Amino acid sequence: MNAEAAGGDPGQVQAAIPCPVPPEQRPLREYEQLLRSWFFVWPAGQARALFKPLLISWLLALAPSLLVSSGSLSLRHDPVRLLLAAAAAALLLPLFLLLRQWLGWTYVQRRLVAIEVDYEESGWYDGQTWQKPLAWRQQDLLVATHQVAPVLQRLQRVILFTLALLLGGTGLCQAF
Repeated sequence: MNAEAAGGDPGQVQAAIPCPVPPEQRPLREYEQLLRSWFFVWPAGQARALFKPLLISWLLALAPSLLVSSGSLSLRHDPVRLLLAAAAAALLLPLFLLLRQWLGWTYVQRRLVAIEVDYEESGWYDGQTWQKPLAWRQQDLLVATHQVAPVLQRLQRVILFTLALLLGGTGLCQAF
């Protein structure tokens, strides 16, 4: 059963089936929370929505990186190597931001594709498990396949690109 058959709203399929899982711990709701988050929505939108904040974070990290790099006696007298070392070191902040996003999106994907939902019923860490009905599993699998998987693929490509830049920058710094 898809969301359109249930009236167009993806939450209606889940609302029709009684569920002991608190609403904020349901996988589809967690996915919607990621989409509403100012941080986790970056890779879900257009490429500009991801690259602009990463560029800004790199530029913000560049000044402290230059300051730290200038503390090296060998780099202080070689401005090209100093800039390369600082630029490479400044890539760590965007890389950490990307890794945090990747962890959040993989967590939601694991919960969407799982047959059972782990949840805390009372907040006392009682660790309950509830098996999803077939309609929930189908809907969650569609969201995981067509909405979350492309986001994870984009994040993986950008993480690999950032790592390549980091390794290339450090390699160039050593080569000069």
